[in-house]
Amino acid sequence: MFYAIPLENKPSWRNPPWLTVLLILVNMIVWWGPQRSEEKARDRAAHYYARSVLPELELPPFVDWLKTTDAKRGALGQRMLQAKAYEPLLEAMQSDRAFVRKLKAEEVVTPADPHYAEWQRDRRQYEAMLPPPFTERWAQDYNKDAESKPWTLLTAAFLHGSTGHLLGNMLFLFLFGASVELALGRSTYLTFYLLGAVGASALAAWAYAGKGSYGLGASGAISALMGMYAVMYRLRRIRFFYQLFFYFNYVTAPALLLLPAWIVNELMQHWLGGQGVAYMAHLGGLLTGAALMGGAMLLGRVKTPETVKSEMATDHDRFDAHVAAARRLGAAMKFEAASAEWRAAAALRPTDADTVRAWFNTARLQPASDDFHRAARLVFRLPATDPDTLALQHASYRTYLDQAKPGLRLKPDDMARLARRFVRIREFADADMLCRILLKTAPDHPQLADTLSVCANGLLHAGERDKAVGLLPHLLRLAPNDMVTRALQRA
Repeated sequence: MFYAIPLENKPSWRNPPWLTVLLILVNMIVWWGPQRSEEKARDRAAHYYARSVLPELELPPFVDWLKTTDAKRGALGQRMLQAKAYEPLLEAMQSDRAFVRKLKAEEVVTPADPHYAEWQRDRRQYEAMLPPPFTERWAQDYNKDAESKPWTLLTAAFLHGSTGHLLGNMLFLFLFGASVELALGRSTYLTFYLLGAVGASALAAWAYAGKGSYGLGASGAISALMGMYAVMYRLRRIRFFYQLFFYFNYVTAPALLLLPAWIVNELMQHWLGGQGVAYMAHLGGLLTGAALMGGAMLLGRVKTPETVKSEMATDHDRFDAHVAAARRLGAAMKFEAASAEWRAAAALRPTDADTVRAWFNTARLQPASDDFHRAARLVFRLPATDPDTLALQHASYRTYLDQAKPGLRLKPDDMARLARRFVRIREFADADMLCRILLKTAPDHPQLADTLSVCANGLLHAGERDKAVGLLPHLLRLAPNDMVTRALQRA
């Protein structure tokens, strides 16, 4: 067993890996949606099976069948039968298509059997309880008589066998996908991810054809991302955490060296006869991903880590240049030009409170300008996680209220947000005024009920009972069962 996990290159939250997050969500929805529903229905059917006459009539012949076709499995089946482990034995029987065909053809329990009527009754009930096949339909089928379903080369990559299988794959998908998505761009990244899944499934289909069981899981596509990662970083030294059997440690090594290490690991695991893991799918993904990334880099379609760092440094340089120019122009009393420079700096860092405040204070010298209204909105949309930001927003609101020409240009979302924040700092008069403006201008706003409830609750706690009760008719219309509404009715 060999794993290597990169510990560098955190995702850039200036350009978040949304597509990687979306792929993770799709995999989780498929598992906890149709796959889990199917599994629960099968569990109910298996529970019924174990309490019916079917185990006594079907499982002993199945074990005898195993003894003639596979002595090792037959011996295991005999032990399971003696231990009355019916459910795993039923699962093995259901996957043995040749035996199931004989069973359904009434060659196992024949019409001459004295228990035939009971068998037929319980068998019909059991089959009626089985859900329509979902996982089996969309997974790769490695059985000898498998129907050709080329679409499963792709769909199998969105299925999983257990919650642990899913979560392990999603962790690796995020670790490698975030860096590769940033380098390739979302459209190319998605295309390469899907092609990696197909390449992984194609090699697995060739390697496991006729050997039984099913192929599913995102690990082949994730292995493609690992191949892309190694080729993308080439000889750049990356710090990895690795595990080799029971030994684990950290190592800093050229990323490209991991590609042959991963390939050798998959081949060894396959040759050593690992069961239950499609190592050839991993190998197919590694080779496909490495080839795709190599081709993309030759065509200049990859934004390498060095390029990304250079662009980030360039953005930093541009930001500093805009700030310096804004200060220089402000000192020269060229306020319109200074405001334009602050605007450019705020566009690069819209959540930087100092930058946005400087733009607002410069633009307020021209209260009818678009810059003043735009800067005000940016101030009001700052994440208010500390008292200083809340105080800045309230002070800026009072300035904006007094000076904006021809009047306020606040959107309902901004008014609702400010009202709730002003309650937090006990500026109830301004919160109440914003609530009343909202009632007139946006009576159906989705956040209005919550905003009125927060405002009324704050007024009650501040001893402003009459003002709080003044909001009651609106709360009765918007949130009649709200706790604050009921408290106001009793007040």
